[in-house]
Amino acid sequence: MNPKLQTKLDELPKKPGVYLMRDRNGRVIYVGKAKSLRSRVRNYFQKGTLRSADPKLRGLIKSIEDLDIIVVHNEAEAVLSEGRLIKEYRPRYNVAFKDDKRFMLLTINPDEPLPRLRLGRIQRKDSHRYFGPYASANSTRSTKDFVERRYGLRQCRAREPGEHEYKHCMADIIRTCSAPCVGKISPEAYRERVDEASAFLRGERPDVLKELQEQMEAASEKLKFEKAAQLRDTLLTLRRTVKQRASGTSSRAFHKDRAAEGIQELQRVLTLPTVPRVIETFDISNISGTYSVASMVCAVDGLPRPQRYRRFRIKTIEGPNDPAMMGEAVERRYKRLRDENLPMPDLIVLDGGITQLRAGRAKLDELGLEHVPAVGLAKRFEEIVWDVTNLSPAIRLPMDSNALQVLQRIRDEAHRFALTYHRKLREKRIRASRLDEIEGIGDKRKEILLAHFGSVDRMKKASLEELEAVKGIGKKYAQILKNALQ
Repeated sequence: MNPKLQTKLDELPKKPGVYLMRDRNGRVIYVGKAKSLRSRVRNYFQKGTLRSADPKLRGLIKSIEDLDIIVVHNEAEAVLSEGRLIKEYRPRYNVAFKDDKRFMLLTINPDEPLPRLRLGRIQRKDSHRYFGPYASANSTRSTKDFVERRYGLRQCRAREPGEHEYKHCMADIIRTCSAPCVGKISPEAYRERVDEASAFLRGERPDVLKELQEQMEAASEKLKFEKAAQLRDTLLTLRRTVKQRASGTSSRAFHKDRAAEGIQELQRVLTLPTVPRVIETFDISNISGTYSVASMVCAVDGLPRPQRYRRFRIKTIEGPNDPAMMGEAVERRYKRLRDENLPMPDLIVLDGGITQLRAGRAKLDELGLEHVPAVGLAKRFEEIVWDVTNLSPAIRLPMDSNALQVLQRIRDEAHRFALTYHRKLREKRIRASRLDEIEGIGDKRKEILLAHFGSVDRMKKASLEELEAVKGIGKKYAQILKNALQ
């Protein structure tokens, strides 16, 4: 084995991805996928593998002089990327994709008077909008159903439906169709819905998923577990289809190119003194001020760098006050960097609008870090808020802007990281608390009480009437609880 190949084998990551084997002439001779690139690729070069392999595999191994890898997010992306690369390179050792299997697509024909969403497997060179491909047909159909319901898109097959078709259709009653065929909505307004649906399928409306997440958590807090489960399943399906999109954005190489363009664009748009190679982004997660946490994720050259992530338990703020919590997290992070004489980021991004930016900016100024740039990313219109006086307008970039997509990607990662930590604390608090020692207070009542009061200490200070008022507790358990906590 040549030293170059041995070095690459030693540096393989334990992540899902695709690997490309090359011969001595640099030609791709085999493409494969892996749940863990490190274990899968290194297995080829074990003595036992070569000894017991069939002639075809031995021939492949002996021909390998070099390899490349593409790291992806999950196995589904690896499957799709493998298929795409096999069709592109036609490696002579691959046979699995010779049948030219095609994955599911969603498509919209904008030339129709009233466009609708369709399923398909062939992407043609025409004016249609194509979304996908997707590895799971079931997830694709569920996504289609969600999009049609949310945006009021029609399902009927007529090219230009009217009164006659409407007589035999109840979609506006049972499926939330906006019924443009009979003028319940104008053709122009319907096309706006089609455009919004297209933007969602392109991944340009992350707030829709965040809204579903919040609805699911609210239903769970209100003990509407069936509704919460339905929302959870919908959310998982939508996230799965978004992750399974096998376009170039799945590959690390494509991310790297777009990210590089994005941070250069950010420098121009925000008139920063340098290209923001290091960006740190903050988000807050809590329920009515309880289990409050903050996350800080770091991106280097526009790409997430998980080893630099940090998380914070909010210590000084009580009650629902996200801006103050943001200020605490910013102060703790950059006081430490300042005191230890460590390098500051090129740009700080705060999840939220002008109030979050003011809170964070005030703490930075108190620390003598006026020179460190900071902006807010407001969710409603994905606006970049940069002026704490609010005299200058926020910046709205096109949805296909590389700069905006860099910010959105790391903002969403900050939200995911904060939410994961928040859930971990909440589950830990539910599993282990002083309530475990009280007879009759099981996990369900414990969850209800902690969701209502936030902590055992607040429970202890509550009156008997306040305890009785909690749904699912009643007089009997309120009295038991009061006596035990006293």
